[in-house]
Amino acid sequence: MSRQQITQLLHRWQQGDMQAREHLFEAMYSDLMQLARNRLSQQTNGTLQPAALVNESLMRLLGSDAEYKDRTHFVAIAALKMRSVLVDHLRARAASKRGAGVEQLTLSHADQAYEESNIGYDVLALHQALNQLAEMEPRAASTIELTYFGGMQRDEIALVLGVSAPTVDRDLRFARAWLNRQLR
Repeated sequence: MSRQQITQLLHRWQQGDMQAREHLFEAMYSDLMQLARNRLSQQTNGTLQPAALVNESLMRLLGSDAEYKDRTHFVAIAALKMRSVLVDHLRARAASKRGAGVEQLTLSHADQAYEESNIGYDVLALHQALNQLAEMEPRAASTIELTYFGGMQRDEIALVLGVSAPTVDRDLRFARAWLNRQLR
């Protein structure tokens, strides 16, 4: 389905056409699954499957009042919802590891559990650092989110944020440097 057709479905859905919403989700599902696979490929624990991530993200999209401009904007918002689902999932896992549902581990399993927990905490640390950056420089934080969580190219980000491509490049350089300092 073309970008223009997707945009038309988005606009029809925003005007209350539920059939357009269903067609939109069908048309975008494979793209959203690929986005979810990319997000989850950095994790080795495999506790959250791509389909579950997409489905939960879509549920959160349904609960939001976002005004989607076009396909690119929709994918960007979906990517942010995926980030939110992933962070919530990792927080819940971290909470369960601190006491709820305590498991007995042998020493041979300790290294594996440590490696898995580090992945979660790295994502949570990044999430907290991005929130701090968003308070200070919201556009730079959005640029990082759209690049890494949304998988978007600089021209797409420029379109979504309403800035030039060189501005996106500057924001990315600043945000990367700032995050590197925060996450040391």
